[in-house]
Amino acid sequence: MTQPFPFTAIVGQDEMKQALVLTAIDPKIGGVLVFGDRGTGKSTAVRALAALLPDIEMAKGDPYNSTSLEAAAELGVEASEMERRPTPVVDLPLGATEDRVCGALDLERALTRGEKAFEPGLLARAHRGYLYIDEVNLLEDHIVDLLLDVAASGENLVEREGLSIRHPARFVLVGSGNPEEGELRPQLLDRFGLSVEVSSPTEISERVEVVRRRDAYEMDADGFVAKFADQERDLRSAITHGKVQLADVATPDGILEDCAKLCVALGADGLRGELTLLRAARALAAFEGASQTDRSHLRRVAPLALRHRLRRDPLDDAGSGVRVGRVIDDILVA
Repeated sequence: MTQPFPFTAIVGQDEMKQALVLTAIDPKIGGVLVFGDRGTGKSTAVRALAALLPDIEMAKGDPYNSTSLEAAAELGVEASEMERRPTPVVDLPLGATEDRVCGALDLERALTRGEKAFEPGLLARAHRGYLYIDEVNLLEDHIVDLLLDVAASGENLVEREGLSIRHPARFVLVGSGNPEEGELRPQLLDRFGLSVEVSSPTEISERVEVVRRRDAYEMDADGFVAKFADQERDLRSAITHGKVQLADVATPDGILEDCAKLCVALGADGLRGELTLLRAARALAAFEGASQTDRSHLRRVAPLALRHRLRRDPLDDAGSGVRVGRVIDDILVA
């Protein structure tokens, strides 16, 4: 099996890479939406992230990725020991049916053994990991509604064919797409913690380096991956340390006030903007080994957390990123 393209070998796209790393440190941030041109490394970055993530401990053979033998038993899974497995990264294809996503009656067992059993779906596999949707703006409405319900509750409830199953489904939602092919529904857009806009590089040297690395990877994947092994190990170690450090990072009241001021000035609806700002700034501080969050952390994550939460202003021709930047400069003056 071909090894994935190394995360640290991706040229440019620093904002996208930072957003993905922050969600690895604190999944409560709420996921990442990556919008931009085709061929800018969106899906490559998400798949490369999987190789960086630390393993999770789960009940052996458990399709629900349970955190303990007791939790597995409650879901009807017989497991005698725990094991460590890679953090799951699950693709949700656009044509997936509701049964494939949520789970449904196991027809094979029903027909061969006469037993009524549940076959877990993609949401069960993604628990404690990542659920990736390419072309998320083209997702069918009924699947969007389903994802909204699960994202809000952290549980997947399936009631059909005489079955009633409830299981945990907490995952980081990562979506990518091309804005020219359609807009995302506001309800789903708001569920993404961070939003990133990517574009094709304009510098000749950068484009040449992208092509050179991709060509080298396709010619000799193992050799190319080996060249970045040390950088991958260092980043994985920083992410692992950041996850441990996260709980000890202090957040001064002044930073909370700054979060509120930014959201009020931008007219962001609800309080999800403040919560995302707080969590992202704290995750960045933990990643960098800081003992508390400060305005430098807030300044760097604010565009990611707020640009997709702005109301449209017909009198302002500037893009959302420019509008966020102006407010940051006005409020975070020091």
